[in-house]
Amino acid sequence: MKYMQLEEATIDGLQAAMREGQMSSHQITESYLKQIAQLDPLLHAILEINPDALAIAEELDRERQAQGPRGPLHGIPILLKDNIATRDTMETTAGSLALLGSRPARDAFVAARLRAAGAVILGKTNLSEWANCRSPYSSSGWSARGGQSRNPYVLDRTPSGSSSGSAIAVAANLAVAALGTETDGSILCPASVTGVVGIKPTVGLTSRAGVIPISHSQDTVGPFARTVKDAAIVLAAITGFDSHDPGTAPHLLNPQPEDYSKYLDVDGLRGARIGVARDRYFGHHIKTDAIIEQALRRMRELGAEIIDPANIGTARQIQESTSEMTVLLYELKADMNAYLAELESSPLRTLAEVIAFHEAYADREMPLFGQEYFLRAQETETLHDDIYRRALAENRRLSREQGIDAAMEKYHLDALVMPMLGPAWCIDQINGDHYSRYSGSSSQPAALAGYPAISVPAGFVSELPVGIMFTGRAFSEPTLIKLAYAFEQATQVRRMPRFLSTLPLHPAG
Repeated sequence: MKYMQLEEATIDGLQAAMREGQMSSHQITESYLKQIAQLDPLLHAILEINPDALAIAEELDRERQAQGPRGPLHGIPILLKDNIATRDTMETTAGSLALLGSRPARDAFVAARLRAAGAVILGKTNLSEWANCRSPYSSSGWSARGGQSRNPYVLDRTPSGSSSGSAIAVAANLAVAALGTETDGSILCPASVTGVVGIKPTVGLTSRAGVIPISHSQDTVGPFARTVKDAAIVLAAITGFDSHDPGTAPHLLNPQPEDYSKYLDVDGLRGARIGVARDRYFGHHIKTDAIIEQALRRMRELGAEIIDPANIGTARQIQESTSEMTVLLYELKADMNAYLAELESSPLRTLAEVIAFHEAYADREMPLFGQEYFLRAQETETLHDDIYRRALAENRRLSREQGIDAAMEKYHLDALVMPMLGPAWCIDQINGDHYSRYSGSSSQPAALAGYPAISVPAGFVSELPVGIMFTGRAFSEPTLIKLAYAFEQATQVRRMPRFLSTLPLHPAG
């Protein structure tokens, strides 16, 4: 078997091949490793390969022969973002040199769930260092450990952040799926600009235990895949109650589906009420808007009732408020200190010590940008501070009852849609990322609310992918998956990257 046969492979396709004896998990894993060896020097998506991957795959092959597969992920190689802890020989560093040699007490819950499902953890992916919470001047996809990761469609373009490496790897066929994390846009944005599916789950649907944190109010773990079905399969495997993460308590009161694939319906848009959140989320890029308008027309043809506009009434207040940053800075300090303190072994135990490490090794850790957010976080008080509590309450009020919930209720919607992000901008290590009016980003309302969202490929601006985002109320993943799948199956816009070095210059427009 040649590794090139795995291009655009799906979980179902790989399972069929293993079931029919055409290839084994060991051969699949070996082929992905060959693909990584060939392509990753261009992409810098992978920080580390699991040295035990082939042995794990071989053991899973023996288990399949003896007693059959555990489920749809048996023998399937999956990559993890390098802020998701594994208690094995691999590092967990969030891309920073500061945590080299640290050791967690256990696997992150989501990693343990993948292992239990029979997945092969193939390795760790590069990311925007510390999940992009170190500096406002960062270059997405850069870490001290991995350097600058690159968009596989056009190599001088950003992969966006912070789950950059996971999105790149899936887009470039280095794995069938990968896990990322999101605080605000870190799954949805890279999924959009690399032409893959990214699911940002409801906060609490997936455990954050064992994940290097930013904010317990907004952090969530979710999958990247090339199809909605594959993303849904992986999502089902990593959900569940975890006693180490109190945020997963809703599972005890309202158990969530164990199988999201039953919501995959090619006719899922028929009769659905889809609201278009235009205010503040359109008008950033004319060609992106044109792609979304075409997507809306296609959804109408598929039987959806499009309510246009169905604006989020608090969108302007959400964008202009400083409350999100206040909450992130307070929770960054508290949550980071708690994570570091719980490590079985670590060279550093507090955010203050991490800051000091960066200063001591500034030539390697801060050659491009500083740690302004870390410094501001260190100055915050405890989570009992009234400043923090008022900011958190404002975030939830603006994004939930006066935001997404209000729009959904007012227009009797199944989901809201909007452009996810404009086409990828050129990597700029001098000025940092260009999240501006030109690019736009629609991730913030769902991020503040802790609500789910899915980015699905919607089209291309020249060679650059653009995604459309479906979002809705808390724990509405079944509905969003149904709608996203129906849209994906009807449009089939994804195409493989060509690894272009750059794009020719054209007049602006």
